[in-house]
Amino acid sequence: MVSGLVIILLPLILGYLVPVRHAGLQAAINHGVNGSIYVILALMGVSLTGLDDLAGQLGRMGGQAATLLAVIAPINLLALYALSRRSRLRAGTSPVVEGAPTSKLAAMRGSLMLAGVVVLGIVVGIVFGRLGWVAAPALAERLAEWVLYALLALIGCQLRNSGMPLRQILLNRHGLAIAVTVAVSSLVAGLLAAPLLSLRWNEGLALASGFGWYSLSGILVGDRLGPVLGGVAFFNDLARELIAFLLIPLVIRRWAPLAIGFGGATSMDFTLPVIQQHGGVACVPIAVVSGFILSLLSPPLTLFFLSL
Repeated sequence: MVSGLVIILLPLILGYLVPVRHAGLQAAINHGVNGSIYVILALMGVSLTGLDDLAGQLGRMGGQAATLLAVIAPINLLALYALSRRSRLRAGTSPVVEGAPTSKLAAMRGSLMLAGVVVLGIVVGIVFGRLGWVAAPALAERLAEWVLYALLALIGCQLRNSGMPLRQILLNRHGLAIAVTVAVSSLVAGLLAAPLLSLRWNEGLALASGFGWYSLSGILVGDRLGPVLGGVAFFNDLARELIAFLLIPLVIRRWAPLAIGFGGATSMDFTLPVIQQHGGVACVPIAVVSGFILSLLSPPLTLFFLSL
């Protein structure tokens, strides 16, 4: 149990210990992270086709993801609403941000592309099955595990060289409060959702520990609990981000912590342009700090709960 956790965490830790100063190398690491995510999600789709009764399993996956989201989202929203009522943080006015998405569909494009990669993997796996290559799903699982180790090392290096010093994180009390609220309320929701999904308590906590980082949560959970629950984690966190794209413009002026926090870990990247465009530049450092803390917490928490 402990050895399995160490084996998975070791690449993340080793990557975090590597300082990178060269801008070109940092860009290569970022491209490596994105490429690895696409590869693993495609392999996850292929491995799903190795399940008996694929249609039934996909239906189960969708139902469980919807149930998990139906528990986590309201609890997150209530906790963030309570924080917003106490917080003095208010969004400001901001001109249209250069390069920001011009529509909700444009903002969601990256998220939908990743979901499309999983679907493409399923199609490829079905084609391999029709051609008689029955070993494809098992091979995809083994390949995904090795790519996962490389991905974790790259993510560790990415976090180390993100330019986010500890002092800056601790001094941003709004970002810290939002991250803690999201993390605690998500874990409470995971405990409540576990019996509804017929899962052990630690599995419910692991599914809730993605904090919106769908591309990683699905990969980590799928590696330990199989592609179906990996798909549950992926689609739960993906749906969370898609809802955030719709929610942010509606509520950020009145309840800024709620709008920033519901995006979870994605508030430092995917949802950040929408936060900046509708909430003003004052919300940007808060969103970055909140997203960074949740990104830092998500992998070790998920792996820890999966090891229990």
